[in-house]
Amino acid sequence: MSTLSSRAVRFHEFGEPLDVLREERVDIPDPAPGRIRVRVTAVGLNPADWELCRGFLPGTLPRGVGLDAAGTVDALGDGVDDVAIGDAVFGAPDFTGQPSAGAADAAILVSWHRIPAGLAPIDAAVLTMAVTTAKWTLDLMGIPSGSTLLVHGAGGTVGFAAVQIALRQGARVIATAGSTFADDLRSFGALVTSYGDGMPDRVRELAGGPIDFVLDTPPPSEGTLPDLIALAGDPSRVVTISNHDEARRLGARVNIDELTGALPSSDFLAEYAALAAEGSFRIPVARTLPLSEWRTAVSASLGARPHGKFVLLP
Repeated sequence: MSTLSSRAVRFHEFGEPLDVLREERVDIPDPAPGRIRVRVTAVGLNPADWELCRGFLPGTLPRGVGLDAAGTVDALGDGVDDVAIGDAVFGAPDFTGQPSAGAADAAILVSWHRIPAGLAPIDAAVLTMAVTTAKWTLDLMGIPSGSTLLVHGAGGTVGFAAVQIALRQGARVIATAGSTFADDLRSFGALVTSYGDGMPDRVRELAGGPIDFVLDTPPPSEGTLPDLIALAGDPSRVVTISNHDEARRLGARVNIDELTGALPSSDFLAEYAALAAEGSFRIPVARTLPLSEWRTAVSASLGARPHGKFVLLP
């Protein structure tokens, strides 16, 4: 094994993503014990990437972006025996202890699963962040089968995943979403209404009874949580993945506040990859672009309505 010279998109200081990100060449080292190195085939961009640029989870700089990746195994760290060199895998890049993350020609992965037959690397690359965030948060909420769950922001990838996961777990799901994915969400079995004025009344009409739980997923913005709390009747039944400050002020729950110690297992990703391979589960992809066009992808991903994930192809 030896280090690989790789293009990488990363930042040397905190700030707005388009101001601080740059493409440069770095050496990707041999993987440490319990890690693997991949030649990246596809990398999904997430809102979490832009929060890292702005200073969320501060740490050693420079740091890369791209927290979802798929690729071909290039090197194995000591103790890794569940994959072999040449296997196609998807998983989570190491974005804290390495010179780059997934938006690069090569990356070190901290967790991974084989890509099942029939699943394109692009579709595998967008699973990790959306599915793990949705699944961990729904598990945290402890939603019994038969409960009514409101997923606010189901047109985003985490909300889109949460609707599918909650329905599979036996919940009755009401979703707020724009027109782009409303029909898809209905096809899964959710009741769907639009955002904006009158949303609480439309949700009550669809529910025909109490809303037991609310999952809030849109990007940070103030003003909606009071309506969501009123719908649930109790702030402890509302969990947000994004509106942290407002939720804490109002007594609602923040998912990352309740993830203590080691992160939960993500072994369930293999199941959802298999479902995606058979066409029973999916995360929408807005557009694919070569790695050299990362600035276009970042700009579009930062937009108000990205309509799915943007995927870079190194």
